[in-house]
Amino acid sequence: MKSLIAAVATALTVALAGPALAQDAGRWSLAIHGGAGVIERGSLTPEQDSAYRAALDSALQVGAEVLDNGGSALDAVEAVIQVLEDDPLFNAGRGAVFTADGRIEHDAAIMDGTTLDAGAVAGLTRTRHPISAARAVMENSPHVFLIGQGAETFARDQGLEEVEPAYFFTERRWRGLVRQLEREGLPVPARPAGAPAEGAMAAIAPPLDERKFGTVGVVALDRDGRLAAGTSTGGMSGKRWGRVGVVPVIGAGTYASNAEGCAVSATGSGEYFIRATVARDICHRTASGADVQTAGEGEIADVGAIGGDGGVIVMGTDGSVGFAMNTSGMYRGRVAEGEDRRVAIYADEDD
Repeated sequence: MKSLIAAVATALTVALAGPALAQDAGRWSLAIHGGAGVIERGSLTPEQDSAYRAALDSALQVGAEVLDNGGSALDAVEAVIQVLEDDPLFNAGRGAVFTADGRIEHDAAIMDGTTLDAGAVAGLTRTRHPISAARAVMENSPHVFLIGQGAETFARDQGLEEVEPAYFFTERRWRGLVRQLEREGLPVPARPAGAPAEGAMAAIAPPLDERKFGTVGVVALDRDGRLAAGTSTGGMSGKRWGRVGVVPVIGAGTYASNAEGCAVSATGSGEYFIRATVARDICHRTASGADVQTAGEGEIADVGAIGGDGGVIVMGTDGSVGFAMNTSGMYRGRVAEGEDRRVAIYADEDD
């Protein structure tokens, strides 16, 4: 009788704990993206292709070190996104695009899959690492989503690093804004105060359509079986009227749930991703038995059906990774304990 009671108790404990405790312990996994869009093979020079791959690989290495040293999934997500926010190749942090009035405004979100705790910020202009502000909202406030000056004040009160807005300036993004506004017949704002002299910044990044790219994101599983997801972006080039896209909307651009078996970070045409509640829907699909690749592909197909384009990265509680997109490319990469780092750019490229 005692053995029967013990067996029932064990089964009940596993059921209540969810998928995280049922999996093999001790194997971490990590996946990242740096935005999806019209990334044709001919649109990148060999030097640009190499620069993006090197940046993705470096970010993966940082996350792998965090997880390999016993860090949490949340720690890995924050650390990797900080690296990507500091890299001017990506539309987040130092590589962010400009609004129509010549400002840079950052959005970010993070979520803990074991507790469903989440934090998000929008419209930050001085916080060096928006993803850290999002985590501070999650851990040190009673709220989920802070915006604008209030979010900036909160980040400052938390002791997060601040920089002058000119820190985020890149010539590539500025020129992209000027071209866009001229094409649309809108006034071009004055060059931001404190920006480097025109032509002073070398540019490795390609002269692509800035409106088609955005966002960096990370999903992770740590050795304790905890999932986490995070996303950060400068938004849409030339945005107006305080527009906020999909990234900081929990359940649309970012979501993680151990109970439902997945963590998701999305990138693409935000208005469509918000309408489709992409990230949460993918977790509904995995909770219903779909593997992460099938869940991601099914949701992206639904987004495409209403006119949206972009991509997602999805991670399961077993560390499996899914990459899905309906664009010609998405900067992406993955690594797991005991495996080599892998990066890819084009849609027809092996992940």
